[in-house]
Amino acid sequence: MTFSTLRLSLSVRRTASACLLGAGLMGTVQAHHAFSAEFDADKPLELSGTVTKAKWVNPHSWLYFDVKSADGTVTNWGVEFGAPFALQERGLTKAVLPVGTEIKVKGYRAKNGGPFGYAVTVSLADGRSFRVGGAQDAPAPAASAARP
Repeated sequence: MTFSTLRLSLSVRRTASACLLGAGLMGTVQAHHAFSAEFDADKPLELSGTVTKAKWVNPHSWLYFDVKSADGTVTNWGVEFGAPFALQERGLTKAVLPVGTEIKVKGYRAKNGGPFGYAVTVSLADGRSFRVGGAQDAPAPAASAARP
């Protein structure tokens, strides 16, 4: 292999790597959405329940919890949180919300009408409260939110 062939080969590899990296970043950017794309600012929610699962993933973490209604039926709700690093900076890690933890969530319902929402705050039985939302266009939590 000559020097010019080697130089061309390295150049092709660098270009291919840059293209793959760029495509990966584009996919991440396209997957990110605004609050208003999925959630309804006119439908605040306030739920209490027991944690069943936490997914600390980028770009949005999710918390799932069982909510018992007045008639005794249980619905598993999922609420979107901000990115794991942002939550960690606020003192909230997955270890703070193990399965079985009693919580209270304030936020907004999903537009799809299912048991999903966007969480603005999560409060624990010991009095700690965390701001968990990450969307810049999300409204502040309502003073008194309606139950679903």
